[in-house]
Amino acid sequence: MDKNELITAISAAFMIFFALGWIARMGYGRLRRINSSNVEEIDGLATRLHDAEEQRDEAVAYLYQRESELVNKASQAEAELDAAMQGLGAARRETEELRRYIEDLQQS
Repeated sequence: MDKNELITAISAAFMIFFALGWIARMGYGRLRRINSSNVEEIDGLATRLHDAEEQRDEAVAYLYQRESELVNKASQAEAELDAAMQGLGAARRETEELRRYIEDLQQS
């Protein structure tokens, strides 16, 4: 193989590799191409995602508000129960005192 044949073979190889690279780049470009319908679809998805996030934030805020209301009501109910129990205990003690007083009067 002389010098001219070697240059021709290397040039042909470079041209083949260049053509393969160019074809691969075109194929990759077509696969990665975003057309207007895809952009509109992506925009629609982004809008729906944003709306869903807002709804989630509102739901979380509502849950925290509702939880604080329920905790407040539960603490109020406990306080009322304690007051009722104390009142009931006082009424029982008073009833016992009155029974003893009546029994003492009947025995005298």
